[in-house]
Amino acid sequence: MDGAISVTKCSRCKLPSIVHQPYSGQHLCGRHLSDSVRRRTSRELRRQLSLPKDARKEDGSPFVVLVAVSGGKDSAVLLTMIKDIIGSRRDIRIVAGCVDEGIDGYRSPSLECARDLSEDLGVDFVTLSYEEMEYDRMDKVVSKIPGMGELHDEASGMMPCSFCGVFRRQSLNSLADKVGADVMALGHNLDDMAQSILMNLQKGEIERSVRLAPHTSAPIEGMVPRIVPLRWIPEQEIHAFAIFNSLPIHHGDCPHAPGAQRQQSRAIVAQLESHTPGARHGLLHSLDQIREIHREVHPDSNSKIGSCSLCGEPTSRPVCQSCTMKKWLSEVP
Repeated sequence: MDGAISVTKCSRCKLPSIVHQPYSGQHLCGRHLSDSVRRRTSRELRRQLSLPKDARKEDGSPFVVLVAVSGGKDSAVLLTMIKDIIGSRRDIRIVAGCVDEGIDGYRSPSLECARDLSEDLGVDFVTLSYEEMEYDRMDKVVSKIPGMGELHDEASGMMPCSFCGVFRRQSLNSLADKVGADVMALGHNLDDMAQSILMNLQKGEIERSVRLAPHTSAPIEGMVPRIVPLRWIPEQEIHAFAIFNSLPIHHGDCPHAPGAQRQQSRAIVAQLESHTPGARHGLLHSLDQIREIHREVHPDSNSKIGSCSLCGEPTSRPVCQSCTMKKWLSEVP
């Protein structure tokens, strides 16, 4: 029929495709995409988290996996996958943890999505706010950024994400302590990993690159090890999986994100991938090789991480960035 729309079929069956993988040449329907995401996540989870048949601790309590959730697509898929893959084990307790940064119109609806999914999956849900951490709400932090820049050269030109990233990491550490977590799962996808690698390499920060999660094979003293089971799965496929499986996700973007360096890196990585399908995988493979070489040359590099003289959290400085930023904030009315 003239004008009929041609629908690409799945490479593995006759159903319509919902996603195309330029790096593999495959088109996948919702069911085969779901199978593919689960298979890759399960393989990576086994690589990053090697557990005995009975992972209970000496006191008989279960091994605790804290899944950092935000209400977005990545953490929704992560929680769903971890529950599906290891959720039936009685020796493991899965806890979903959400940090409330204090961003009006953004965090509240996304937090509800995270809570709804946790309840649907039968997973315990805990939250921690910036106020409980004795930080200002992010909306207030943003209003103080110009004043901090006037008082401190180091703060000049900093974007909101620089502050939020530091406070969020510290808050996740506290959440892990709160629930007695043995490991923390983060929802970083392939695009996130490629962007982080690019940002670190362009600044020559090799040490920061090799400390990117996963940490289970080389734990950082004083920190609950992070795992990133979705790190080989592209963002587009995660989004398609979430939509196909009707996961409750929040679609809004953080109002303070525009202008952040990650936004620039996101565009660069997307352009690289469009010109050379598989570029994101190549960046991540490169990091893994750099990490192996670095560990051979510097086997005790993680032991160089010290403790903050004020709060005791792991840091490479005498005073951690979180405490430094809290001081800056206290100086601006």
